[in-house]
Amino acid sequence: MIGCDIGSMFKVTVAGGSYQEGLTIHLQGVPPGLLITEEEIYQDLLIRKPGQGELTSPRREPDIPIIFNGTNAADTMPGFTNAFHTNGTPMVILIPNLDRHFEHIEQYQVTNRTPRPGHASYASYRKYDHWDDAIGAGIFSGRYTSTIVAAGVVAKRILALHGVQVTAYVKEAAGVVAPDVPIEEIRRRAEAYRTIRREHDPIWNFVYKEGRIKPGMRFLDKTPILKEVEDRIGTFPAIPLDAKAIRDKYGVHPELFCPDIASAEKMYQRIIEIKNAGDSSGGVVEVQATGLPPGVGEPVFRKLDGELGRMLSIGAVKAVEIGAGVRVKDMTGSQCNDQLFAEKGQVVFGSNNAGGITGGLTTGQTIVARLAVKPTPTISKDQHTVDKVSRESTVLKAVTRRDPTLVARIWPVAEAFTAIILLDHLMMHYGYQAMWRR
Repeated sequence: MIGCDIGSMFKVTVAGGSYQEGLTIHLQGVPPGLLITEEEIYQDLLIRKPGQGELTSPRREPDIPIIFNGTNAADTMPGFTNAFHTNGTPMVILIPNLDRHFEHIEQYQVTNRTPRPGHASYASYRKYDHWDDAIGAGIFSGRYTSTIVAAGVVAKRILALHGVQVTAYVKEAAGVVAPDVPIEEIRRRAEAYRTIRREHDPIWNFVYKEGRIKPGMRFLDKTPILKEVEDRIGTFPAIPLDAKAIRDKYGVHPELFCPDIASAEKMYQRIIEIKNAGDSSGGVVEVQATGLPPGVGEPVFRKLDGELGRMLSIGAVKAVEIGAGVRVKDMTGSQCNDQLFAEKGQVVFGSNNAGGITGGLTTGQTIVARLAVKPTPTISKDQHTVDKVSRESTVLKAVTRRDPTLVARIWPVAEAFTAIILLDHLMMHYGYQAMWRR
């Protein structure tokens, strides 16, 4: 397998599978001097992980990250305060798999001969034959997206130092489309959503709030905590959540991040209706990024919009559009063009149909990308399939754990993936500019 890396200046390499020991993230290009904590990484993993309500799979992976390499173990000399800060060497993050009990593995074993329609299980078997990591779909499981989220936390931290912010949210789910909301309001509600999820998460309270894992602990001191969490999975007491109070106070839905609360309510109800009928649903994630200078991107084959198209690598994403996207087919040139004006010595645009990118280069406007997310392939309905060994027709009955929709969990992945791409290109851009701008 040779496709598990991305980037040139900020290079991300991932490994692992759904039921292997865990997942790993290897980062090159992380600058020295950053204090990034495991708790900070966890807070983004939290909004992606399953087992948190009606809109996610009941798998209860804690997703506790371990920073394994790339930071100083202590202050390096008297008078220096650089303990636990990045030191410029490759950064390695581990995410152990803790909820992989035998009864779940056995469910996959008895159904792995009959691939799930819409999933990678047939194609991966044809590629890797009987060596294929088919338990929980291996690296083709949505579980691997935790690696993208973890890498994205680091990327977003670096981008923020340069005034760049990346924000994603659910724009459409189960046929319900949210109206446009100002980016400042989206970000305010995104922060509120993160706060709500953190405060009502028993793992965050047990591991971080109660100080069981904190900066400076050795890896071997953390492993007993991981084992304790594994042994207690399914028994952590739920933290009561008053959904109405959360809606009234923060204006967000506690299980689905769409910044328009009325749309979020409709999305949720429609997703549950489809789930109760034994089926699944899809949607659209929108990502916006602000603060990028004009000119970022590398023609011809690494134009920034083409690079953002790499988000098709996210499982279940079937289309990526920039700006007006497919709607441009119905526009005239005068409608589609983003006309330029001069105001007080600054260039401004009359619209943003290009999504902040022309010729593969940023214009200085907001970057806007949308991802179309397909319905979850695993459903509670009989489906026609084959025995992939004997190649005989048969019928599949779903018995594994599943998500009724994936869009509710993919928005943090899209946010992270966008940050990874933008950081890589911003580093290239600044490096190129420094060669001739003195």
